[in-house]
Amino acid sequence: MSSALLIIAAFTVLALVLGVRARHGHDMNLEQWSVGGRSFGTAFVFLLMAGEIYTTFTFLGGSGFAYGKGAAVFYILPYATLAYIISYWLLPPIWRYAKANRLVSQPHFLSSKYSSHALGVLVAVVDVVALVPYLVLQFKGLGIIVETTSYGAIPPAAAIWIGAIVVTAYVTISGVRGSAWNSVIKDLMILGVVLFLGIYLPIHYYGGIGSMFHAIDAAKPGFLSFPEKGSSVSWFQSTVLLTALGFFMWPHTFASCFTARDERVFRRNAAILPIYQLILLFVFIVGFSAVLKVPGLKGSDIDLSLFKISLQTFDPWFVGVIGAAGVLTALVPGSMILNAAATLIANDIYRGAIDRAAPDARVGQVARILVPIIALVAVGFTLHGGETIVALLLMGYSFVTQLFPAVIASLAARRWVTKQGAFAGIVAGVAIVAITTLTHASIGSWFPFLPDKLKDLNIGLVALSLNIIVLLIVSALTQPRAAEQSHAHT
Repeated sequence: MSSALLIIAAFTVLALVLGVRARHGHDMNLEQWSVGGRSFGTAFVFLLMAGEIYTTFTFLGGSGFAYGKGAAVFYILPYATLAYIISYWLLPPIWRYAKANRLVSQPHFLSSKYSSHALGVLVAVVDVVALVPYLVLQFKGLGIIVETTSYGAIPPAAAIWIGAIVVTAYVTISGVRGSAWNSVIKDLMILGVVLFLGIYLPIHYYGGIGSMFHAIDAAKPGFLSFPEKGSSVSWFQSTVLLTALGFFMWPHTFASCFTARDERVFRRNAAILPIYQLILLFVFIVGFSAVLKVPGLKGSDIDLSLFKISLQTFDPWFVGVIGAAGVLTALVPGSMILNAAATLIANDIYRGAIDRAAPDARVGQVARILVPIIALVAVGFTLHGGETIVALLLMGYSFVTQLFPAVIASLAARRWVTKQGAFAGIVAGVAIVAITTLTHASIGSWFPFLPDKLKDLNIGLVALSLNIIVLLIVSALTQPRAAEQSHAHT
């Protein structure tokens, strides 16, 4: 057994032990299992929210996107920073309402705010459809990372099964606490590995970061600037805006704010997390380092750029350390997604649509039963899914962003958006996203007469704009009459 494989195996076992150990001293009722008993301080909430940044998509995709697309990769840097700034004002009122009403999920929040079980079920369905391919992505990334860093000793399928068993075990036993404990190890590993690679590789191969960019610009003119068409400046700006609005609409990220001990946690984190986001620069630099040193990667192989350059640069033991960090970037976000998906189906679909009188104890049992079932479905898609998963994944972010108008409107002092308006807006936005993604449509294909700058706008903005228009119109048509309002207040 190689030293790389031993290190990867050791950290996988550590993740399992920590995840299971996290439940010690806590009665795992629904509130403890799903939102940690709302007892997490700044550090744990920080790590749960940071866990959303550093997934296998970042570890593989961030470096791969830099390797394959050049300047376009920098959209990843500002959107989460803007989302954290928004969170300074967005999350405290959400937390206050959730704590007062003992809410445990995002659909639970919207269902309560709008007094509509139907809206809660709709939001839960949208969330689950978005989450499953996101979980598949973590498992696929896990398979790639383990196969590559174990020098082919462990095939992807075996790695995926082992990873699924590990996260299923500790999510079932410890819930969100298992994710929080493992986030500590994961973030320390990522911090060390990414900073080292991002500094060492350009110095080792080029003499410095500046020299590296000069060499790339000389070899591939225009690679480091935005093109006139396609991934242009207008694409960059619209994509940053859309993804910033959708960042906290992911159900596992939204629910992570329910775990906080008090609302000051969010304001502290809003100041710290944008700085933490700068670590992504070092992920991009690794991808740029590989452009001239590992040439010729095409298609999905660009995601292997970080590991390809690591394999040719470092001894097996250090490749194992890099692989262990990559494994944790799959297991920790994967466990958060698994926990959120099980809670959504149990609390908001089972209790919301099937058994509204179900007590928390039964809902908690259903959630735990669902964990291995969801994991099996995700493993099935991972091992046998085709391009449809890619299409679903692209829909995921745009899907959850359609929840933003309803969430923001629910926080207004005066309720001017009705439950019918919120429901219709989400349906309209999701429908546009589904149609455009599955047909590969773009603003340019719909409106060929527009200038190129408008053609390159992210089409998710069209869906969001239609969502808001429908929400406003339907809300105006379904406003309760004055007599009904006065009766409701008496």
